Amino acid sequence: MRYFLPLATLLLPSILASPLSTRDSDDPLPLIIWHGLGDSYASEGQKGVAELAEEVNPGTYVHIVRLDENPDNDSRATFFGNLTLQIEQVCEDIAKHPILSTAPGINALGFSQGGQFLRGYIERCNNPPVKNLVTFGSQHNGISKYQTCGPVDFVCKAWQALLNGNTWSDYVQSHLVPAQYFRTTDDTTGAPSDEYLEHSNFLADINNERKSKNVTYAKNLAALDNLVLYVFGDDTTVVPKESGWFAQVNATSDEVTHLRNRTIYKEDWIGLKKLDEKGGLHFKTTEGGHMQLSDKVLKEAFGTYFSPKVSSVWEKAKPWVEEVIEL
Repeated sequence: MRYFLPLATLLLPSILASPLSTRDSDDPLPLIIWHGLGDSYASEGQKGVAELAEEVNPGTYVHIVRLDENPDNDSRATFFGNLTLQIEQVCEDIAKHPILSTAPGINALGFSQGGQFLRGYIERCNNPPVKNLVTFGSQHNGISKYQTCGPVDFVCKAWQALLNGNTWSDYVQSHLVPAQYFRTTDDTTGAPSDEYLEHSNFLADINNERKSKNVTYAKNLAALDNLVLYVFGDDTTVVPKESGWFAQVNATSDEVTHLRNRTIYKEDWIGLKKLDEKGGLHFKTTEGGHMQLSDKVLKEAFGTYFSPKVSSVWEKAKPWVEEVIEL
């Protein structure tokens, strides 16, 4: 058994170099995009991202997630709604979509809160399965502070007024979207608060933080080829910004506990450790404030993680890599 690891290591390069491992003539996997707070599926920004994805990987079919065909209602749903029901709707829409439902797999791109919502899709339904998930400025470990509203951002002011210190009420947890990924902790121990664990409608569940663990969540996330976590270097909208890397930040001391030092990783509650061990977990930083995203960064991500050639190489190598990990 001890001689198998070097043998697998020697054989892996030949597998990757095999002519059968290229898919240059194949179409890329479809791409689904979930936009962030206040945006809509029909915005010019989302259309531009879709065009860029097709430019980098010609033939890419792009589906931008929407919760209503009316763009205004779709934007409103980023503030108001029950995330459990919203993700159920997206799962149903994608599973019956005439193109997406027939694909062997799909790629996914999440902007801000759309990143953790796509992770919710992967953990809860994943049909068709996501192969690669890239998130930008997402709140995977939640937020400890709500964003500051602009002077004329009346929608933002409306939902913040509804909070009014009632984050953990049943009404707020089933109606206000940002409250459902709000997370409070003990400043001394860093442990999640009892009220968060008891009342959180979304985040505590998909992060498997409660005593009863959903093994399907870990299985589905570990099955990804790549999970790519981008954090904006100057992000002041997401507090703490390190949430995009699943890091824990002490609100009093600002001490950062990185993912690999946290229990969620060590006990592999959602499959991140297994994914990391096979080389599929990536931590990235990009310059600028929240969602100040350049075409260059997007092109690099699309070319690196959504290319049909890259996907095919991984499919050939995956069984060998996973077998080596087990050893």
